[in-house]
Amino acid sequence: MQEWEVSLLGKDCREAVSQLFTEVFTASEGAQEGLLVGRLASALSALIDDQEVIAFGAQQAGSLLGCLFFTRLHFAQHQIRIDLLAPLAVSTAHQRQGIGLGLIHHGLQELRRRSLAAVLTYGDPAFYGQAGFRPLAQEVIQPPLQLSRPEGWLGRSLTAEGIPAIPERPTCVEPFRDPVYW
Repeated sequence: MQEWEVSLLGKDCREAVSQLFTEVFTASEGAQEGLLVGRLASALSALIDDQEVIAFGAQQAGSLLGCLFFTRLHFAQHQIRIDLLAPLAVSTAHQRQGIGLGLIHHGLQELRRRSLAAVLTYGDPAFYGQAGFRPLAQEVIQPPLQLSRPEGWLGRSLTAEGIPAIPERPTCVEPFRDPVYW
């Protein structure tokens, strides 16, 4: 039985979210990456509006155990609703307990309820594959910027129709417009 709860986070979580991402990515990728992703999480937290930027947190007894963000992708010629899932972090002490996948599943259920067509992410295919994400050809949907690891471009449809091909590059929220994240 899970002892943590998932809820929407607001802008007031900025410090806790930044600290979580900084600590998790420092532990797994080094201090430079920790600072980089911590700054990204802080910038995204400042933009949380429950539309363009949505954040979910896994909490236990008032402590933030994990967090993930969904940000809207915009297409100039298409009115389709597609979000980007990134970044995601679970505290080092609470990894491998299903929190990351629990956050993803909760978020996908909420986005499906909001009638989004699909969710894309840029990450580890083995991990995100457990949540139903599959490799996505850039000919189907281009990433906002050029990828350093194209094998990490993944998608998951939230409808019966599958992920539609959209022949244009989407725009994303300002914090993701830095090539360092891609």
